[in-house]
Amino acid sequence: EVHLVESGGGLVQPGGSLRLSCAASGFAFETYDMAWVRQAPGKGPEWVSGLSSGGATTYYSDSVRGRFAIVRDNDKNTVHLQMNNLKPEDTGVYTCTEGGYWGQGTQVTVSS
Repeated sequence: EVHLVESGGGLVQPGGSLRLSCAASGFAFETYDMAWVRQAPGKGPEWVSGLSSGGATTYYSDSVRGRFAIVRDNDKNTVHLQMNNLKPEDTGVYTCTEGGYWGQGTQVTVSS
């Protein structure tokens, strides 16, 4: 059974940083591209970042490029999202996915 468990969210002031983690199990993690998706209150899901199965190729939405960094550890079946210079518009529930399954998400709130 596939499990994706996110952690690391919280309340942070504008300009602050957070590091999100996603622990994966139940599938061949090292063979899947992974992605982070967020959903702001009252809005639909927004793809944020992705990376290839080996971690060599990364992708970012225009709204986070230059501020966020995605990495993975295939030995530990984890994927992380380092978020710097956070803005209020980054507020939302962040979820990791391999394309077919989704975790419960972790709440990120950026507010002064």
